[in-house]
Amino acid sequence: MCLEKGIGTLRWLAFVLLIFVLPVSVLAGATADQRAAILAPTNHFSQAEKWETLSGGSATNRRRFGHDAFSQHSANLPFEEQANFFVGDGVFRRVWVTAPASVKTADGLGPLYNARACQRCHLKDGRGHPPAGPDDTAVSMFLRLSIPQQTSGNEKLTVVPEPTYGGQLQDLALPGYRAEGRMVISYQDVRVVLDGGKAIVLRKPTYSVADLAYGPMHPDVMLSPRVAPPMIGLGLLEAIAEVDILAHTDPDDVDGDGISGRPNRVWSAEQGKFVLGRFGWKAGQPSLAEQGASAFAGDIGISNPLVQDPWGDCTEVQTDCRTGPHGDSPKHGGFEAPSEIMEFVLFYARNLAVPARRDVDATNVLAGKRLFYVAGCTGCHTPKFATRNDYAVPALGGQLIWPYSDLLLHDMGDGLADGRPEGEASGREWRTPPLWGIGLTEAVSGHTFFLHDGRARDLTEAILWHGGEGQVARDAFAAMPKRERDAVLAFLNSL
Repeated sequence: MCLEKGIGTLRWLAFVLLIFVLPVSVLAGATADQRAAILAPTNHFSQAEKWETLSGGSATNRRRFGHDAFSQHSANLPFEEQANFFVGDGVFRRVWVTAPASVKTADGLGPLYNARACQRCHLKDGRGHPPAGPDDTAVSMFLRLSIPQQTSGNEKLTVVPEPTYGGQLQDLALPGYRAEGRMVISYQDVRVVLDGGKAIVLRKPTYSVADLAYGPMHPDVMLSPRVAPPMIGLGLLEAIAEVDILAHTDPDDVDGDGISGRPNRVWSAEQGKFVLGRFGWKAGQPSLAEQGASAFAGDIGISNPLVQDPWGDCTEVQTDCRTGPHGDSPKHGGFEAPSEIMEFVLFYARNLAVPARRDVDATNVLAGKRLFYVAGCTGCHTPKFATRNDYAVPALGGQLIWPYSDLLLHDMGDGLADGRPEGEASGREWRTPPLWGIGLTEAVSGHTFFLHDGRARDLTEAILWHGGEGQVARDAFAAMPKRERDAVLAFLNSL
């Protein structure tokens, strides 16, 4: 009996080592050739690849796959660091209030804003959605605003805000202030016929702004809708070495596959130089720290060490917003969200775990994976990367991860073009969004709206909107018989 228990214990320990150690050691001990082989896209589809279930390496969430699937911390996060994650979670959920307030660490909202808490846009750390109708709020979706570059000489200003309304339309305001306006969406039906004669009706959106409170916008204003993206795996994406991302660039399409991924180079206020953009729908943010700081200021109107204006996105024209009471305090370094608060949020964002894959060995999933590869989808949706060993969060370093993104810009055609440049990204280019966790969207967010503006109501529609560099893969999917299309969808839903 004791021997049996001992063997059982050894088996359990072996399983633990298999799960937690080997995804790191396989890469750490590999030669350059072995590493390249591990990271290369597979050409064998009879069974799942080694470690494929662990989308986020040892940090993968393997416990929960329902409503809370995107809200778990890195599985390998040391116990003593988990408290920082939960404090960050609390700040992420915090509802900010009007200044002055009795609670000085939670005031400074607005005066103009899009949401009162990070969680209001990223509900359950998941994906936002467009308003369901004219009476629904657009709390997890907003409009970016900008105008063409007016002068030369300020190369750091890669996006020029609309002079009156700033960098984004803020549709909420504190009492006594006027919200900037209201986003209006109208849809036009676009009919697509698939193999076998099935007709899919896509919806093509058009955007405008009603009820402008501060006068007309610039005649050349550019509008770009954005839904809140899911929060999972962001630290792992930040932990990928720049050289590994740039290795996938092919701006001149030298290999002739019709795909020309290229990086976005954006100004980093934190580093004081142009660097690789990784985050946001057009890779317009260089780091999670700057992404978070920008969101605090622009979405909620909360100043912080990286974006220091206490009035958020309010322009000089909006004098009432600029001169009203704010929550900045000398006690907190002159900010509404001091560095300690921002560090907790940053730690939280870095450590939201990617859920484990489901059904990786199912016949239809493997068949769909093969078709995904054959159609050329991996030309943008790069399956695997390795993270740096020296990343700021050790638990996320040295991991074999499966984001299904190259983090590069791609021309997605006229259908998805917003006509608004951002950094070096054109009005037709978008960063490849990671696909990990996409099959749990409905479980977490309660909907299946996809793409940058949520126009696609399911994964089929999302694929059919691909144009430009994605046109060949899109056409291949449309030409597949139904059983093959279903297999591709089964694969995507397993991610």
